[in-house]
Amino acid sequence: MSRGHTPYGYRIENGIAVVCEEQAAQIRKIYEGYLGGLSLRNAAKEAGITATHSSVKRLLQNPHFLGDDFYPAIIDRETFDAFEVERQRREEALGRDKREKKTVEAVPAPTSFWMAKPAQTFSDPYQQAEYLYSLIEKRG
Repeated sequence: MSRGHTPYGYRIENGIAVVCEEQAAQIRKIYEGYLGGLSLRNAAKEAGITATHSSVKRLLQNPHFLGDDFYPAIIDRETFDAFEVERQRREEALGRDKREKKTVEAVPAPTSFWMAKPAQTFSDPYQQAEYLYSLIEKRG
């Protein structure tokens, strides 16, 4: 059964997820650094990982680190929750929690089309396709 990519901190041996201790130590160090006051990026740098702020955030929000049916735990619930509380606290302190979410209004896609009978034929398939697409018109 495929579970997608293997998260950082784990490796698969004989079909079973096991903790990669070197990477798990880096993950724990990032949590420790962030909870100690470092930025996400600097906490990762201190742990020996070069990554963007958003990549580190996504990494630390991985629920597999708590352990589940397939992955063994790398951190405890207390650390995971403390990270989220601190992240939200910093977000509020920086005023990033009040950003207005942009919504894109959905435009209904046309569902009825008409195509004129082709009057030309081109030997180049790309030119033929471009020509045929140009004949398509929205109906209604």
